[in-house]
Amino acid sequence: MFDSIKKIFAGNEGEMPVNLSSKPDISREKSADLYAKAKSFFPGGVNSPVRAFKSVYGTPLFIQKGDGCHIWDADDNQFIDFCCSWGPLILGHNNTKVREKVTEVMQNGMSFGAPTALENELAELILKNNKYIEKLRFVSSGTEAVMSAIRLARGYTKRDKILKFEGCYHGHVDALLVKAGSGLVTFGETSSAGVPKAFADETIVISLNDKNALTKAFEEFKDQIAAIIIEPIPANNGLLLQEKEYLEFLREICTKNGTLLIFDEVISGFRVGFEGAAGYYQIKPDIITYGKIIGGGMPVGCYGSSKEIMANVSPEGPVYQAGTLSGNPVAMAAGIAQLSELLRMGFYRDLNGKTEEFTASIQRFASARNYKFKVFSIGSIFWFAFTDSEAIRSAEEIDASSMEKFKVMHRELLNRGIYLGPSGYEVGFISSAHTKVELEKAKRAIFESLDLVFRK
Repeated sequence: MFDSIKKIFAGNEGEMPVNLSSKPDISREKSADLYAKAKSFFPGGVNSPVRAFKSVYGTPLFIQKGDGCHIWDADDNQFIDFCCSWGPLILGHNNTKVREKVTEVMQNGMSFGAPTALENELAELILKNNKYIEKLRFVSSGTEAVMSAIRLARGYTKRDKILKFEGCYHGHVDALLVKAGSGLVTFGETSSAGVPKAFADETIVISLNDKNALTKAFEEFKDQIAAIIIEPIPANNGLLLQEKEYLEFLREICTKNGTLLIFDEVISGFRVGFEGAAGYYQIKPDIITYGKIIGGGMPVGCYGSSKEIMANVSPEGPVYQAGTLSGNPVAMAAGIAQLSELLRMGFYRDLNGKTEEFTASIQRFASARNYKFKVFSIGSIFWFAFTDSEAIRSAEEIDASSMEKFKVMHRELLNRGIYLGPSGYEVGFISSAHTKVELEKAKRAIFESLDLVFRK
């Protein structure tokens, strides 16, 4: 079957015949009805803002089920899914081994608020295969992991200020839900109502990829900065890939100033490799945070560090952090099943190779047609950007007006059975469940959609 598809798509992608007709919009009748009802229950009709489809055309799709690389909405439209629940479904939807392990454990109960052997098993699996942390603490989300890591950094260093970067998102933690003010180095300005100015005043915000700003920040706030927090692979505001040399500079300046370096790997952790970005770049941060990928998509996260730093966490130390559902047995079971699969010989080689071929093929097509379009990727993460820049390393380099092109592309892809996150600032993900056949189908839909975007 795949050989026949290869023949259809053989040759130079730039010369492929493409259907230049927009397809009719898919039916969203049932999703629209559910959305109308949801708006009477939830702010904006959703429980997380980006789901509201405000950045793209149409009403949100209400998803009914997922299997492998596919999802189906309430109107029975089928899509090849490149959102993968925003990344954690690295094995695809409804993975058999994860589902069977969860079902087995659920027979004994779903929550105890007490230790279980499953916590030990998952922690041992992680720590034995990740040389960058020695102890960890399970929590219930990436946001909670980051919040706890910040508290730990402040408690350990006995300093208050945190330095973050414009364009890196770290969950809805008050101290980090800030944006850059004016000037080279600035205290953050609140980017959400309800965040006190006093909280934002403890957060310094600078641009990514700016050594001078970083050096100046440490000169201005000498011996005051508890931690630098960064997504080592910034993937919440586009895919702002940083040079290794810049990340090494962060490590050096933190060490020199007695400041902790926090890698927020809620997205990159276990995605680009089992040791995440720390392993990819071979840089040892002081604290690392991980997200839902360690629980097979279940609500879970964790933070980890050296034994010395983690000894400051209660009940061993004075930094308090707790959670009734931390180490939830169902989430632990899902994590054990999923991470065991990631440790299979050649798993990342195959997944990353599949992604590289997919993204390179799309780039060849766009380049052959001289489209102002770039595909940025790392591991099994990719981002479509309407730009001719060879690299985008900071939030300021993203052309906001290009998001109008993404809106058109998103609608055309939905109408062709391809699901991307509903924002041009969001990245896409490939799972081990994405077959070559499905990726070829997706490429064809992307080629057609790009032709329509640039015809307008």
